[in-house]
Amino acid sequence: MDVVELLPRLHLLRFPVGQAYAWRDADELTLVDAGTIGSGRRIAEAITGLGRAPGEVRRIVLTHFHEDHAGGAGEFAALSGAEVLAHRLDAPFVRGELPGPPPVFEDWELPLHAEAAARLPPGEPLRPDRVTEVSGGDLLDFGGGARVVHAPGHTDGSIALHLPAHGVLFTGDAVAAAPDTGTVIPGVFNLDRTRTLATLRRLAALDTEVACFGHGDPVLTRASTALRQAAADHPPPR
Repeated sequence: MDVVELLPRLHLLRFPVGQAYAWRDADELTLVDAGTIGSGRRIAEAITGLGRAPGEVRRIVLTHFHEDHAGGAGEFAALSGAEVLAHRLDAPFVRGELPGPPPVFEDWELPLHAEAAARLPPGEPLRPDRVTEVSGGDLLDFGGGARVVHAPGHTDGSIALHLPAHGVLFTGDAVAAAPDTGTVIPGVFNLDRTRTLATLRRLAALDTEVACFGHGDPVLTRASTALRQAAADHPPPR
């Protein structure tokens, strides 16, 4: 797993599939997403490598229930004591009470998904003991006040997190960066692509300097401009 400093308070944790982010406040840390099955111990090692203790991670905020984002949440929560948070519509899938609905694939996405699935570790994730449910508009106590933005389309309960005090936006898989060019694009493997495009437009309207995606390199300057260009390049279907 690669650990990359993006800002003095912000590190990217990159897994073979997907990525997570560690945000540092004065006396505590917040993890946004938690990687795949088996990632808990690697996250703990990464936090230790940053000179902090895993127990200083107070919360794990999941942008959605998919395995490459939530698979390591239960394991790391057990190691650190961190609280796990997810949108109320995705929380039952994170807890393992119900199977989550699969994406509605476009034809061109099928080989990409097969390639990504082949890199996921086998097995079932360790489920968190408890999942705190959040909703759009909630304000979380980190990053000077992190606003939960309901971001449906990739899943019904996908969320973004907006830290206006720092100009940082975590988009989850509602938005991505193309691996070859870094161009900002709508997320793939969606439950409802039309809703994903609507979410992209809503996120593009936020005042954002730094945008952190679930897949692909973050945008570290003038992220609003890149998001608005992506929204213009991908208008809603008529």
